Amino acid sequence: MARQSYLFTSESVSEGHPDKVCDRISDEIVDLIYREAERTGMNAWDVRVACETLTTTNRVVIAGEVRAPETLMNGHGGVKPEPFVEAAREAIKSIGYEQDGFHWKNAEIEVLLHAQSTDIAQGVDNAADANSEGAGDQGIMFGYACTETPALMPAPIYYSHKILEDLAAARHAGEGEAGMLGPDAKSQVTVRYENGKPVEITSIVLSTQHLDETWDSAKVRSVVEPYIRKSVGDLTIADDCAWHVNPTGKFVIGGPDGDAGLTGRKIVVDTYGGAAPHGGGAFSGKDTTKVDRSAAYASRYLAKNVVAAGFAERCTIQLSYAIGVAQPLSVYVDLHGTGTVDEAKLEKALAEVMDLSPSGIRRTLDLNKPIYGRTAAYGHFGRDVDAEGGFSWERTDLVDALKAAV
Repeated sequence: MARQSYLFTSESVSEGHPDKVCDRISDEIVDLIYREAERTGMNAWDVRVACETLTTTNRVVIAGEVRAPETLMNGHGGVKPEPFVEAAREAIKSIGYEQDGFHWKNAEIEVLLHAQSTDIAQGVDNAADANSEGAGDQGIMFGYACTETPALMPAPIYYSHKILEDLAAARHAGEGEAGMLGPDAKSQVTVRYENGKPVEITSIVLSTQHLDETWDSAKVRSVVEPYIRKSVGDLTIADDCAWHVNPTGKFVIGGPDGDAGLTGRKIVVDTYGGAAPHGGGAFSGKDTTKVDRSAAYASRYLAKNVVAAGFAERCTIQLSYAIGVAQPLSVYVDLHGTGTVDEAKLEKALAEVMDLSPSGIRRTLDLNKPIYGRTAAYGHFGRDVDAEGGFSWERTDLVDALKAAV
């Protein structure tokens, strides 16, 4: 039997963390190509992106492979760098970097993107039709949902994200002294569970960049604590909660000027904060023929609908794929002893209510569109579905179909 009383910790990082800057740039490249495909009439199903970004002091390197509209290609197997440089600068500006060591206007940006390898493309392209389109790579993907929060996410990662998201909103809005916070930040929340339920926060860690060099840890805490208390809502902060705010002291030099960043280094932050397995593949910078991304979204979608249907308080789903093969090799469901239905029966039902081929996932969740820049910070899961179709995998519109199938 799983433990019912324990402490569990998850961390988050802000949009200005060096790795998240890279995730954002990589996802803005994905959006750029989908947007240009729509503008030029290129079939969005034919878009391919595998983009990696590196950042350091006033330097950005963008590399990888794409299949993009001719308007973005240079005719010699590479891309025209200007639109990609502009997308990167806009991303950096939106995050808020205007510092000597990393500035959206002054950073040197190198673009090393080239056309996708035909050897890699053939697993997807050789399909007789979209319905038989193969996975872009092999791999395993996990989805998870639980009843701990309204978003059906684990409490530690949910509140770690919420703290940073609320502080970023205050920073962007220039709210009082919060307007003097910098873009780079990390949070960590430890939650105490009793009888399997989150009951209180026992420790809070926050390290945030600040632009006023005279601020010490006590000053930063005085600025951020009201926001943190509001962010955690009804979850109690223990009277003896351990607070560690900027525990090393001054944090003025931040972002890529303080530490190099790379795409895909915060994959546990992107998902469930360690409360559920992660298949290993990163999301950002990839189009949705890559099942690392699309099948992770599908498995979250299914797990969330299982919990929303009342079949379990916790649900983990694993999908597995082989390159060039359309349907998953396996579907696995674990209800962690909280289920009201047979897991084997549920596995069969999931395959009935949703086409789990890459094309089926993209069609069901409407993924062939520029909706990915917004996913790069504060988690890919537990977010609100937006008007443009972003976070469509957070819908709970499969509940009735699942109940009928089971």
